[in-house]
Amino acid sequence: MNGLLNNNNMITVKIIEDKQIWEDFISTRIEANFLQSWYWGEFQGHLGRKIHRTGFYKNDELIGVMLSIEETARRGKYLIVPGGPIINWKNKGLVDIAFSEMKQIAQKSNLSFVRIRPQLVEDVFSKNIFKKQGTRLSPMHLTADLTFQLDVTKPEDELMTNMRKATRYEIRKAEKLNIKVESSKDEKQIKKFYDLQLNTAKRQKFVPFSYKFFSEQFKIFFENDLALIFTATFENKILAQAFIIFYNKEAVYHYGVSTEDGRKYPGAYLLQWEAIKEAKKRGVMKYNFWGVAPIESKSHRFSGVSMFKRGFGGEDIQYLHAHDLVINYPKYILNFIIESVRKRVRKV
Repeated sequence: MNGLLNNNNMITVKIIEDKQIWEDFISTRIEANFLQSWYWGEFQGHLGRKIHRTGFYKNDELIGVMLSIEETARRGKYLIVPGGPIINWKNKGLVDIAFSEMKQIAQKSNLSFVRIRPQLVEDVFSKNIFKKQGTRLSPMHLTADLTFQLDVTKPEDELMTNMRKATRYEIRKAEKLNIKVESSKDEKQIKKFYDLQLNTAKRQKFVPFSYKFFSEQFKIFFENDLALIFTATFENKILAQAFIIFYNKEAVYHYGVSTEDGRKYPGAYLLQWEAIKEAKKRGVMKYNFWGVAPIESKSHRFSGVSMFKRGFGGEDIQYLHAHDLVINYPKYILNFIIESVRKRVRKV
């Protein structure tokens, strides 16, 4: 247990082993998403990764949490903090001890750096925090930085009106064609989703996730009623599927796949509309379409799918890009060079 004096009050650091304590705190923070949930930690643990659930206390009151995960790659080992830590970023003492804890965890495990992508909108305030902590911009993304989000507290007719005209047309067309959209927690859908992902990855030229990556993640979120797979079909042929996570007043379009038939028929449009309506039923406040390419980046390999997402009438939210807290400079530089080259090759 570590501590730091802050305004004559001690902030202490403890490992949290109680799921209820963690989730009760997360539920009070509107900015917290599934990447800092207890369930994401479970998922990462099932993949064989070492996780750390850190709690920050002031006078025995929990005031912040941080899920950090040890990553092992061919280029080295490092620590990641996706979508976190979940703290009051205006509390300088708390910020200092959070970074101190990241550094200690990395040093104890002989990791070369810590990669942090906080749930902070990119602005002068957030940039200054990370500058003062001696971090540097990461050459790669950790999670989606530029996201497209839709306020789903509005009535359905208003949501429809705010869509791009072409998007409304495709939804209506799908309904007239009698395209079906169903949601499921059936584990059989995981294999279908995985197989479609392989085809989608080949067509869109990205590296696919492993079957274990999908199956472990799906099972944990399905079991806790926090996710659904939506499937759009036409004449018994799958057009598109989407894995949607519902967590802490936010629905996230985390993964999506499509088929060749899906390029001929507008199943993906109706699928998203049905997912949005499900989010409203669950009392969700926003629907997060996840990552999009910058509007001006026409050559970006995800510019097409980004145009599709933006057709639903939300707004771009730019989070602070991932930053690296360097622990071992020689090892970090090698990783930096490799990732910089990969970024140029993948055009992301």
